[in-house]
Amino acid sequence: MALRGPRVWLWRWRRNPLKRRADRVEAWVVLGVWTLTVIVGVLAGTSVSRSVEHGLARERVEWRPLVARLAEKAPGTTSDNDDVSRAEHVWAEAQWTAADGSAHSGQVRALAGSAAGTPITVWTDREGRQVTRPVTETQARVRAVLIGGVAGFLAAAVPLAGGRAVRRRLERRRIDQWDAEWSRFGPMWGRTTG
Repeated sequence: MALRGPRVWLWRWRRNPLKRRADRVEAWVVLGVWTLTVIVGVLAGTSVSRSVEHGLARERVEWRPLVARLAEKAPGTTSDNDDVSRAEHVWAEAQWTAADGSAHSGQVRALAGSAAGTPITVWTDREGRQVTRPVTETQARVRAVLIGGVAGFLAAAVPLAGGRAVRRRLERRRIDQWDAEWSRFGPMWGRTTG
């Protein structure tokens, strides 16, 4: 491991008669890696974010609510309280007709004890298959930013890790060169002149 002194800004770019070729190469590697890391991270994050937001916007346009009817009485008993908790909702079989006239059925959340034929709103795609309620524009923006940020961070980690590996190899090579030079010149220090 190399000894490190106080941090000096832009030290890699300053003139120094002791600077070796490996030091200049490392300076360019560091500059290139950081530039590539920023560019890759921003491009990946932006493109993924746009893709997610576009997909969610398409869902908001294509997915439609339909009225389904319970095919059977929902399990459980009806509560007399008007303020129904989410725990009093149960899964029940419902049937609906898609926009193209095809019949569909599936499990929906309904109040416990609801009678057969009770209307329930379901969201469907173009083919009439049941889907979840689409996210709002604000929720889509937040989701796109979060997913884009994670994708950008992960994409930026690739050139950063590659740069770290190259720098580690340059550091090892530089240490080996110093060892070779010390073994060559070290014994001369014991001699006295005069």
